[in-house]
Amino acid sequence: MTRVHAQLTAVGPNFGAVGGSSDLRQIVGALLTYGLLTAVLMVVVCAATWAVASSNGTWNTASKAKTGLLVALGGAVFIGCALAWTNWLLDLGSSL
Repeated sequence: MTRVHAQLTAVGPNFGAVGGSSDLRQIVGALLTYGLLTAVLMVVVCAATWAVASSNGTWNTASKAKTGLLVALGGAVFIGCALAWTNWLLDLGSSL
């Protein structure tokens, strides 16, 4: 009976093999920044519209502004968490 020794090697993604990966990271970072700024701007616009429409008694517009506010908040949270989630996944992948 013979013993077989297996050698464990670390296997992970090679991010250096992709040409222009630093440019891609800058583009993604810029898109996340623009997306986050747009979502925050929409939060401000929808909140102001909701306040003005509620004070004037236009309940249909106030309802639409409230829905827009919730969608914009969800978008801001989603975009804000996307980079942290991606970094966590990359760290998790490199530690496996």
